[in-house]
Amino acid sequence: MNKTYFINQTTSLSLIIIVSLFFTLLGLFHSKKYPGLNNYLTANRNINIFSLTNSLVASALGAWILFGPPSAATWGGIGAVIGYALGTAFPMIFLIFLGKKIRNQFPKGSTLIEFIRVKFGKSLFKLILILTIFYMSIFLCAEITAVALLINFISGIKLWVTALVVLLSALTYTLYGGLKASIFTDNIQMIVIVILLTISIFYLILFNDNQFSFSFIKEKNSFLLSRNYIPNYTAGLTFFIAVAATNLFHQGNWQRVYAAKDYQTLKKSLIFSFFIIVPIIFFMGFTGLVAVSLDPNISPDLAFFSLLLKDQTKLLSLIVMILGLTLTISTVDTLINAISSLIVVDGPVSLSLKNKINNLKLSRYLIIILSIIIFFIASKGFSILYLFLLADLFCCAFVLTVFYSFYSKALNEKVAYISIGVGLITGLLLFPSPDFSKSLLVGILIPKEMFGPFVSQSLLFLSFIIATFSPILIFKIRKN
Repeated sequence: MNKTYFINQTTSLSLIIIVSLFFTLLGLFHSKKYPGLNNYLTANRNINIFSLTNSLVASALGAWILFGPPSAATWGGIGAVIGYALGTAFPMIFLIFLGKKIRNQFPKGSTLIEFIRVKFGKSLFKLILILTIFYMSIFLCAEITAVALLINFISGIKLWVTALVVLLSALTYTLYGGLKASIFTDNIQMIVIVILLTISIFYLILFNDNQFSFSFIKEKNSFLLSRNYIPNYTAGLTFFIAVAATNLFHQGNWQRVYAAKDYQTLKKSLIFSFFIIVPIIFFMGFTGLVAVSLDPNISPDLAFFSLLLKDQTKLLSLIVMILGLTLTISTVDTLINAISSLIVVDGPVSLSLKNKINNLKLSRYLIIILSIIIFFIASKGFSILYLFLLADLFCCAFVLTVFYSFYSKALNEKVAYISIGVGLITGLLLFPSPDFSKSLLVGILIPKEMFGPFVSQSLLFLSFIIATFSPILIFKIRKN
């Protein structure tokens, strides 16, 4: 039996090519005016409030917002919605304080890793560099996979087609124009995103007015809003910690810290970004609460689409496709340029390369190789949620040690190694298996029956909490 799609493949393919080509040409033409390594890495440190705010928000909001928050809400309740929203936006507030410090100490810098390199020895610096690139590569893979699955769901286009076009588009203008091109296209992409999200929100509220409310959710699935529903707390904290911790290692954010023309520009842009991101993520999560209240058997990943596309309207399908492509390209170009900048600035030091090597050219070759790997993974449509969660855990184990070092002179490389090691080991002991039924400690080394139901049912939550906060014990011990 053939599946009926919302729009035909010819229309879908044409739209993918048009949207991708549009942003590619914009990025290329704009970049011609701004050559040079300074523009490639930090946009010549001259970005104003409007552009910086748009770029911060557009880079933060990838295609994942169409899947992640609604899906989490279907089982994590209102707590997951709040945790996701605040976790995504929290780094903006954090960067207000850290951004000032790092701009003062490294006025000519362009990466977070430069600070780590000065603070710690080369071995720990290399470890954090690898972690950062690993996390952003997983993020890049997730974005390409998400948009490929979305367009396959709407029109049946093969995954590799979407993955290839989107990757080629972002690679073409980003590897040519760097951060300057990324920020410029972010401005246009943000305008498109706001318009299409507004249309989607208007449609959902207008045609679901009786269901699109807290009272309807309370009537159908009151536990999702209940204070007594434990996942409201555990899921909320899990998403807040995981999303916030990983975004603090996002080199794209640190590039924009340096790109602001002055600190006041940076501060205002970060505040504006925070208040834009929170309601957007909250709304997307809320659609998941409504969707599961309407149909308890809904596929969590399709919660948002089950509401917006329930009437199989062709126009809305086209809107969702353009929205998904725009969200993806805005995030992918940020990730590509972020990884490239790390290779340009920190790669030669890490690999002890000679000065004669063209670092920019080397980064482009390595990014292309990485993109080929990502293309093959995205073409298969694998679920990379588990790998993403593992990357989140690693970031959680590193986060307090790395950022505590900004303010502590006593935190040397040896203490940092021990604290990170403790965070990783304790977190991995509780990190759930792929089926989330057990962990190394709970169910393998020690029978599950030895633990209470809360522990066996909250392994992901506990692993993130312990990985994040256990390094504090090492800080305390070393102080005493």
